[in-house]
Amino acid sequence: MSHVISMKTVDLDRTLSYVRGGELTDRQEQVLDTARERARAAQHSLDHQGVDRGLSVPEALEHLVSGRADATGDCAGNAYYAALLAVIECTGSDAVDVGVYSKPSTFFGLMGDELRSLGVPSDMLPHKFLYADLPGLLPYRVPTPMDGYPAIGHLPLDRAKAVADAYTAVLPRLGDEFTYDTEHLVDLLTVEHEEWQASQKYGHTADTIVFWIQG
Repeated sequence: MSHVISMKTVDLDRTLSYVRGGELTDRQEQVLDTARERARAAQHSLDHQGVDRGLSVPEALEHLVSGRADATGDCAGNAYYAALLAVIECTGSDAVDVGVYSKPSTFFGLMGDELRSLGVPSDMLPHKFLYADLPGLLPYRVPTPMDGYPAIGHLPLDRAKAVADAYTAVLPRLGDEFTYDTEHLVDLLTVEHEEWQASQKYGHTADTIVFWIQG
């Protein structure tokens, strides 16, 4: 089974404000309406596949908006994460595809082992941001998806250049099986850092790269 990794930049506090149970502005309500449309579309796809999680994505989204994720059932986490993705997709920059992997956790775990062996600090390894569990930042517990996907990670934009530089420093000694993907991450993080610096001059408030893995 293939897993697609995507990323975008967001104002993290603004994005999470939709799912903290607080009051929303009229503009936020408009964005939330779009997220609800995406949640319905995600559920329609599941219905077409005959997938029943016991909790629909639109229902899960309304739970999150009210500041809770207390549904029970083995697949409730899948619905909640899909609902949060519906919100993320409606905020921040346009999404960028990172790549498609059959076993991303295994691949990036092995890449991380090699990067660590070459001196990259543990807090900069791919697993630390690809699987950083953004829902864990909410003031209530969100159950984990039963099969681990979707997964939602995050990396502060002010850390992007440091990670890119650390990877660049060890590229000449990196095994061939990881060179392309490491270079690709370096390019992506460098671009995001440069755009973040430029956008600050115009008052933009994006501060976090969000990654999500689906499949």
